[in-house]
Amino acid sequence: MISNVISKENFQLHPFAADQQETPEIQHIINDIIADPMNQDFTSRNIQPLVSIHQQARIVLIGQAPGRAAQDSMIPWNDRSGDRLRQWMGIDKNTFYQSDRIAIMNMDFYYPGSKGDRRCADGAGKKPRKGPSSDLPPRSGFAEKWHPLLLEQMPNVKLILLIGFYAVRKYLGLRPKDRLTDVVKDYQGNPLYFPLVHPSPRNQIWMTKNPWFAGETLPLLKRRVRQTLDLPLTV
Repeated sequence: MISNVISKENFQLHPFAADQQETPEIQHIINDIIADPMNQDFTSRNIQPLVSIHQQARIVLIGQAPGRAAQDSMIPWNDRSGDRLRQWMGIDKNTFYQSDRIAIMNMDFYYPGSKGDRRCADGAGKKPRKGPSSDLPPRSGFAEKWHPLLLEQMPNVKLILLIGFYAVRKYLGLRPKDRLTDVVKDYQGNPLYFPLVHPSPRNQIWMTKNPWFAGETLPLLKRRVRQTLDLPLTV
């Protein structure tokens, strides 16, 4: 039986775990992220980027940004949203946290703050940008700068889950008139990408209003995930 809480000590995806940083190229990129002036405020407080990259990863999860709890524990998706995401994918925690199978690379690797903060992560004195929830959105320009470099280090990736508005907008080029619901329902583009709404419990009302998601999208997602990871298709 898998523990409901993953501790730092046995968490395979810790950003600086030996099994993750298997190449000098990956380590060099991580060091550059830490040294980037854009992240100076975090680095000065000894906050590390929350990202998991492995050369052998087959699936990449791209969400919006770590929450405060994830940043404090350095364990991504170890909450109710993560439980729901794993249920959607049809895998358990042990599989989810195997970094040589599944990489986690959000639109920002640092918690950007909340709308109640006096300052945002972009720097002191700047007015916080309000996101769709209490947390601020990922910082603009972060993913554009680092994602291409990290994706180059994962040549075996066959499936990228775009989780929530910010990831879908970035990778699928959403226009102002495009609705996330329509994109998730009708996506017929590059099979490398699989767009999803965020698995937050706040989206339960949305799921109730859109029964096709549980009836059609999630069975397809489970099948794609398990095929990509060479797991049995009976869930």
